[in-house]
Amino acid sequence: MLVIDTLMDPPLQEAIKNNRAPAFKFFIENGMYFPDVISPFPTMSVNVDTTILTGTYCNQHHLPGLVWFNIKENRLINYGSHIRELWKLGFSRSLEDILFHLNSNHISKRVKTIHEELEDKGKSSASINALVYRGNTPHFYKLPKLLTWFTSIQKERSTLGANIFTYGSLKKISSSKRYQRLWQKFGFNNSFSVQELTYLIKKDHLPSFTIVYFPDLDQSVHKHGRMDVKGIEKVDQHLQKILNVYDSWEEALQNNIWITIGDNGQAWIDPDRKVALIDLRKMLGTYRIMKLREGVQPKDQIVLAVNERMSYIYTLDTNTLPIHKLVSELENDNRIDVIAWREGSSIKVKSGGKKGELDYRKGGEFIDTYNQTWFIEGDHELLDITVNDNQILYGDYPDALDRLYSSLNSHEGNFIIVSAKPGYEFIGEGSPTHVGGASHGGLHQQDSLVPLIVTGTHSTPSYLRMVDIKEWVLSLIG
Repeated sequence: MLVIDTLMDPPLQEAIKNNRAPAFKFFIENGMYFPDVISPFPTMSVNVDTTILTGTYCNQHHLPGLVWFNIKENRLINYGSHIRELWKLGFSRSLEDILFHLNSNHISKRVKTIHEELEDKGKSSASINALVYRGNTPHFYKLPKLLTWFTSIQKERSTLGANIFTYGSLKKISSSKRYQRLWQKFGFNNSFSVQELTYLIKKDHLPSFTIVYFPDLDQSVHKHGRMDVKGIEKVDQHLQKILNVYDSWEEALQNNIWITIGDNGQAWIDPDRKVALIDLRKMLGTYRIMKLREGVQPKDQIVLAVNERMSYIYTLDTNTLPIHKLVSELENDNRIDVIAWREGSSIKVKSGGKKGELDYRKGGEFIDTYNQTWFIEGDHELLDITVNDNQILYGDYPDALDRLYSSLNSHEGNFIIVSAKPGYEFIGEGSPTHVGGASHGGLHQQDSLVPLIVTGTHSTPSYLRMVDIKEWVLSLIG
C-alpha cells in the first residue's frame, strides 16, 4: 500500500494526459481506478492514517486530529503543525507525543491496527515512514545527537510497531546513509521511503503487508495549489524507481497486489491574506484564550486547536462561556461553512454562510449511501444533504453525518467544531498559513476526496471510504 499524501484526481489526470506520470498510468491501465475515496474528518494525515490502519473513525480510535486538547492532562497536544507551535508548547514534550504517545497511548487500545491483527495471526507486516504504525513488536529509535542535545527525551525507550519498521533516520532497515540529513527532514521524504521499500524488494523480504508513506507532495500542493502537476510528476519518478527494481514493470504486478491511495485532498486558499485567514484570536478576542507557552491558566476560558481548515474550539468553563455563546460569536462569519457541537445524543449544525439549524442523531428512519441510519430534522441544506424516500444523498460534504459525528465524539471536553469554506483557513497562535496555495483539514469534498488505484486483484472495499480499507486489506491477505 503506497499512501501518497495529498494525491488528488484532477492534477493526476492532468499529469497523465500530458505524459508526465507514466508509472501512475501503468498502474491504472493494469488495474482499477476510483477517483473519489472519502477521507475521515478532520482531513489531517494522523487521523487519516489511523482510520486506514484501524478501520474506524476517530470516535472509536480516539485520535482526533493533528492538534487537540487532552482534558485529562489539561494540555494541548500537537503532532507537528509547525515548529513555532511545538517550540512554544515545549519541544521535548511535543517530540514525546510524536515519537511515543501518539501510537502507544493516544490511539485507543480497544481497536487493533492491521499490523496487530496480522501478527496475532502469525503473519508479518512492514511500516515504512508511516506516522501511525502501532504493532506488537518493540523497536528502539536511534535519535540524532541534535535531538538528544536540545531535548530531555529518554534515549533507550521502545515503541511498538510493525514487525519490519522504519521511521526516517530514527529507525531504518537499510544500511544506506542517504536522504537522512537535517535538511532532508531526517529521512521523512519520498526518496528515503523508496530506498527502504526497494531494499526489502531486492532482499526478497516483503512481508504479507507493507505500507509506505510518501510525504513530499503535501508540501508542494500547500505551496503551489490544488493543480500542482509538477508535484505529481516528482512522485511518479519515485514510483518508477520502485517498478524499475523488477526485471520489468509487468513482473512487479505478478506476485503483488498494489494499492496506491491519497490520504486527504486540499482546498484552494485565496491569495489575499486578509481574506483567506480566519483569525480565531480576533473573533474570540473578548475572552481569555490559552497561550501556548503558558498552558492553561486559572482564568483561561478558551483553548484553540487549529487543524488548518478545521478547528476544535474548547470552552473551559461552560458556566461563564456556554457552547451557544461560542456559536453566536462564529456564525456571523460567512467564511465558516460548518459549525457543529454536541447536545446530549444529538449533533447540532449551523453555518456562517447560511441561516437555519440542523439537528441529527444516530438511528432513525433515514438511511444513507453507507447503510447508516439517522434521525434528521431542520435545514438539510447546511450539509448539502438531499433526502428522497428516506434515502440520504450527500453533496459537497461526503459522508458528512458520520464524519462529523465521529469527530464530535472522538474525545472528552466541551467543544465546537468549525470547518471553513474552500478559499479560507483558520489561524491561531503560530499556525502555518498557505495563502495563495492550498490547505486541508475541512469537511468539504475538496479536502475529502482522494483517488485509489488497485492493481493485482478484482476485489474492492465494501464502500469507497478510508474507514472500509482495513477490512478489505485483511480479506486480501487472508
